[in-house]
Order: sequence, then C-alpha cells, then structure tokens
Amino acid sequence: MKIPTVSAAGMTRFLTEHISKISADTLGWLAAVVLHCATIPTLLALMTGLSDRTPSIDIVLFMWAGLVLLFMRAIVLKDTLNIITVGTGFIVQAVLMSLILFK
Repeated sequence: MKIPTVSAAGMTRFLTEHISKISADTLGWLAAVVLHCATIPTLLALMTGLSDRTPSIDIVLFMWAGLVLLFMRAIVLKDTLNIITVGTGFIVQAVLMSLILFK
C-alpha cells in the first residue's frame, strides 16, 4: 500500500479551495460546543473522585457569560441550531453541577 505524500503547495491549494466552504455559522457553532466542553472533564473528574479540585470560579463565570452572549445572539438571529446547542449545553452543565452539589 502506497502512502500518499502531501507537499506544501498541495496543502495550500487544498486550504484555499476548501476553507471558503466553512462558514462563520459553523465556526460559531463549534465555538459554543468547545466552550461547553471546557469544564466537562473537570466536572466528571470531580464526580468520579479522581480530583477534589473544582474549576476556578472566574473561568466558569467568563465561559458562562460568553455562552449567554452566544445564546442571546442566536435568539436575535433566530438561529435554531445554536439555540438548541447552547441550551442543551446549559442543561447538561447544570445537571452535572447539581449532581456535584447535592451528592
């Protein structure tokens, strides 16, 4: 089996042809998902007893503030996908935090 090689010129050509297909909406949606996933490993480690350190409150507050702003933007633009994504993320994080708090 021959492994294809990729040159710098080929990579540049691929990126210039395909990067324009990625929309700002897709990047915004991915930003919301990544922001929600930022505290999930820490919360799961706290729940399973692998760690006893909670995430820093300022990090959590800034992330939630950013997510609230993304949520309000989605409502103004009537962007159903982002409304559902950010709303679901809020629900999942609230459930995880309540499981930790009331454990």
